[in-house]
Amino acid sequence: MPNIASVLKAEIVRLARKELRSEVDSIRKALAASRAEGAALKRRVSELERSVRQSARAAPARLPSPPAVEEGDGADNFRFRASGMASNRKRLGLSAADFGLLVGASGQSVYAWEQGKARPRGRNLAAIAALRGIGKREVVERLAALKSGGKS
Repeated sequence: MPNIASVLKAEIVRLARKELRSEVDSIRKALAASRAEGAALKRRVSELERSVRQSARAAPARLPSPPAVEEGDGADNFRFRASGMASNRKRLGLSAADFGLLVGASGQSVYAWEQGKARPRGRNLAAIAALRGIGKREVVERLAALKSGGKS
């Protein structure tokens, strides 16, 4: 006669396997669905990448030319870099207020331009470009003329 403990153990193992089988089957189905979804997403991504490459090849022919600068001050002839303007101001030994006076703006605008928070408009841009090639003496003369002319 078999031992009751071994029979009980065998029955417990059988029931546990039966329960696990049903759980594992549901997990396998979920895994298969996830794999299928992943494969479908990969196919979709590759299709979209192919579409982007094709449209990128055709895009240069379709793109309109860049809009022209509307301001007639010749602003499109000058390149502006905030760090370049800041170094030019420091080279000339000017405060932001004095530099702004020379280019026709406020000192606060000069700070905003130097920090890249704003860009100068056409006439200011032309004035900034005009200050690139002059020395300290000429700047002092221009400032004196502007300050004396403003008080008279």
